[in-house]
Amino acid sequence: MRLPGRISAAIEVLDDIEKRKRPVADALKDWGLSHRFAGSGDRAAIGNIVYDALRKKLSNAHIAGGDTGRHLALATLIRDWGETPESLNEMFEGDRFAPEPLNEKEIEAFKRDNPLADAPLHVQADIPEWCQNSFERNFDEEWVAEGQALATRPPVDLRVNTLKANRDKVLKALKRVKPVKSEIALNGVRMKAGTTDARTPNVQAEEGYQKGWYEVQDEGSQIVADLIYARPGEKVLDLCAGAGGKSLAMAAAMENKGQIFAYDSDRGRLSAIFERIKRAGAHNIQVRQPDDGSLDDLLDSMDKVVVDAPCTGSGTWRRRPDAKWRLSRDQLDVRLREQEEVLSQAIAFVKVGGFLVYITCSVFPEENEGQIYAFLDENPSFELVSAGEVWQDLFGFDKNQPWSSDLKSITLTPASTNTDGFYFAVMQRNA
Repeated sequence: MRLPGRISAAIEVLDDIEKRKRPVADALKDWGLSHRFAGSGDRAAIGNIVYDALRKKLSNAHIAGGDTGRHLALATLIRDWGETPESLNEMFEGDRFAPEPLNEKEIEAFKRDNPLADAPLHVQADIPEWCQNSFERNFDEEWVAEGQALATRPPVDLRVNTLKANRDKVLKALKRVKPVKSEIALNGVRMKAGTTDARTPNVQAEEGYQKGWYEVQDEGSQIVADLIYARPGEKVLDLCAGAGGKSLAMAAAMENKGQIFAYDSDRGRLSAIFERIKRAGAHNIQVRQPDDGSLDDLLDSMDKVVVDAPCTGSGTWRRRPDAKWRLSRDQLDVRLREQEEVLSQAIAFVKVGGFLVYITCSVFPEENEGQIYAFLDENPSFELVSAGEVWQDLFGFDKNQPWSSDLKSITLTPASTNTDGFYFAVMQRNA
């Protein structure tokens, strides 16, 4: 397929997403199944247009003068892919798979100087309007820039599994896709985000992945796993383990010594963890199913309890831009209640002198500092420990620094640390 046909396909997918209110991955998969003539390069390019368009949906619509799939796709090609109205019309002419040429009104819209100057600030930030207050509270005068950073393409990040490999070994094995060492994470490897129709490297098809040398994991997620500071011989409960990314990182940090208990209230979310444990060679992870009494023997005995809490996922909007536009205030309220419940549940497992670690992949203060300070008010036996000092001990002062008002808890963001958005706090249980 040539670019005009790819643009037409992207317009079709974008219209389907809007009409049927469905996840972008599902819409792209269905398009590929019904258009089997499209090669992998075509599908990658179409997906890039769609994702780029959705990341900047509000600002694209403002510039283009509408929010149809055509408006969003054309704005993406002109803003981010280096095209002009003239170059697009030249490509479209005589191509039977191309969209309709740009008309005079569309050309005029794209020719305006500084077309976002009159846009509301939440449009410039490319976030839902109802989220503006949360962003302002969290990021002060930099909230627009933080929103814009969440509308950029993410890199591909890997965590080297030190139980089986080291970073130099993984860099050598993947040299054809030009990996580099992560800037902050202790065992991270990164492939920088591509531009225009660049294909994302399929690192899971590589020999090193099959042998368990590395896992796909955003650098922000790696950093908070580093900050947990799990040590050999400790007993750790991962209370919201999901597919096990942080359990696997802790297992490597603990050198397979001690015990990690991986639990999740949703049995389905745990389904992927078993194969990952096997591939990683992690022998100190014990999976606990959500059955009655399955955690009773762990009461008051854990050195660390990790709560990777259910959240809105606002910190991952670079990777899941469609979720940004589906999120509602009601859904945030549901997540806040779930966070309160899981924090309350975690208390019973922390031994005196032990630590309760709270993590979200959100940048909303309601889900982060708001939850922690409310928890501390209700549970005076817990004391907030300085996560900022742990950061400085692990990563030093010469790296990009996270957001923190008091060095007690920290927030990672694409703009501050060049990672997904994550919040991290740790509390110690006193007698």
